[in-house]
Amino acid sequence: MSSIRNRSPEPPGASGPDPVDAVPRLRVLAPLSVQHVLIAYSGMVTVPLLIGTGVGLPGDRIAALITANLFVSGVATLLQTIGVWRVGVRMPIVMGSTFTGIGPAIVVGRDAGLPAVFGATLVAGALTFLAAPHFSRLLRFFPPLVTGTVIAIIGFSLVPSTAHLVAHHDPRAATDGAAPANVALAAGTIAFILLMERFGPPVVARVAVLLALVAGTAVAVPMGLVDFSGVGRADAFGIVMPFDFGAPVFVLSAILPMVIVQLVNMVESAGDTLAMGQIVGREVGPPEVARALRADGAGTAVAGVFNSFTIVTFGENVGLVSMTRVLSRWVVAGSGVILVVLGLVPKLGAVVAALPGPVLGGVGVVMFGVVGAVGLRILAQADLADSRNMLVVAVSFGMGFMPVGAPHVYDRFPAFAQTVLGSGIAAGGITAFLLNLLLNETRRRGAEPAPEPA
Repeated sequence: MSSIRNRSPEPPGASGPDPVDAVPRLRVLAPLSVQHVLIAYSGMVTVPLLIGTGVGLPGDRIAALITANLFVSGVATLLQTIGVWRVGVRMPIVMGSTFTGIGPAIVVGRDAGLPAVFGATLVAGALTFLAAPHFSRLLRFFPPLVTGTVIAIIGFSLVPSTAHLVAHHDPRAATDGAAPANVALAAGTIAFILLMERFGPPVVARVAVLLALVAGTAVAVPMGLVDFSGVGRADAFGIVMPFDFGAPVFVLSAILPMVIVQLVNMVESAGDTLAMGQIVGREVGPPEVARALRADGAGTAVAGVFNSFTIVTFGENVGLVSMTRVLSRWVVAGSGVILVVLGLVPKLGAVVAALPGPVLGGVGVVMFGVVGAVGLRILAQADLADSRNMLVVAVSFGMGFMPVGAPHVYDRFPAFAQTVLGSGIAAGGITAFLLNLLLNETRRRGAEPAPEPA
């Protein structure tokens, strides 16, 4: 168990207050919280947008899904960072909807309607909450070899997803290529972050990503890449209503794929929680992971009530914490408050939604890359001179990146297999877990001396 517990170099309070529990002044907290929201916003909007479009909803109903998702993500973030009872790990972790559930939600939504999707989401959240302590006891099967591999795959497999953002959401970019001006804007955003990190004072470097978003948007205005027309059409205030799409429907064929999605999410959330423990220097063992997973489950159950989708930790914001070294959970709690407000004020959400894709894409390259680098740092704790460990890493990376390079490779497989294998994070994570069991756990058990007869 000691191999998965992350210890701070010195006990909290030895040289001042614990930075995770420290509450910055409002003038410092506010921009740092906004920075987290801007990093996560694109993903939080994209999931309901793709599901609503895939199911064939009209524009106003898609907008209702988006605002509901922002609201639920904010509630889940507050639950994770502040904590209630044994729910929430009380570390700077942003929560939001997961891309893993997009495919199953569209399939179920088309066949049985969105009430079946939300009913399945509610059940999957409740099961996650109940299973959290049992799943957390499996952490001894997640040594640095496995967790480092999973976290690296989480980060690096998401980097290609920034391509459509750089192309400004142009679906033809995959074949025709992105406009050179868009690529230049994304590259300039990355360069801005690097220059701020290299030459800016520490206070400025902490908000380098926020400054890059502002500067990139300012440059994008004369390029015609910023459209604020949606702000005028959006309502000034709106209430997120429970069961707005009808009472939940509980269908077994809808519940099963959502439970599979949640199993994948639990592996991802455990990895992100372990990574955050490494970053902030806090011990992370089964109790901490159980609290994080309970927040996942509670957030997902709330999502089923308020017309949203499965909730998971946001890896890109883990990368932001690692890069800025702003460890206060109250900064991320502030992000949760902002997300709740954005869910209640659609006009404010429309302003953030107007951020140009190439700028968000450039920031995404940095954030996802940092998450991958955190995984490599954890992976370095494993004995990679051991050929068996190298095989675990090699095969897991191969399985993880195969669906990234060939998204349709598993299209002829059954739906449940597509859900697992079609996600690079799921395929790579499960492969790392199983290969470590096969190549290392069985070897260690075989090496243990047999008990002497009584």
